[in-house]
Amino acid sequence: MKVELRVMDATTLPLVLPLIADYHAFESLDSSAAEREAAARQLLDNPDIGGIWLVYCDEKLAGYIALCRGFSIEFNGFDAFVDEFFLAESFRGRGVGGQVLSAIRAEARTRQINALHLEVARDNQAARRLYQAAGFEAREKYVLMTALLGEDE
Repeated sequence: MKVELRVMDATTLPLVLPLIADYHAFESLDSSAAEREAAARQLLDNPDIGGIWLVYCDEKLAGYIALCRGFSIEFNGFDAFVDEFFLAESFRGRGVGGQVLSAIRAEARTRQINALHLEVARDNQAARRLYQAAGFEAREKYVLMTALLGEDE
């Protein structure tokens, strides 16, 4: 199966929006269509902070992966989160995910990114195996913690 990543721009936004909706439903994330579109558009309009790539398998749209760049003293420069990675169900378990992760690692290196991070649901054993096979390791010493910053603070 030939896997190809194609960097998105605003003209390809309509292709990814249904996939983002599917991913958010799969992960039980609460977001509206307007919120998903605004977030994706903001990322696409600011390539210095990351990007979104469409995943094609044998020329069929299979999913997407998004990187969001940050900076880390610990990792000696730029790092990035694999913010979202989604493959349609018919493409899972066929080696596509490993190829996508290998390609996004290469893309990250071209952007001088020294480390990639991601979150995975504790009970998603298939995804955890995929990420471990791709070289991601749980940092057992640390727990990712989040503080949402609202406008009313």
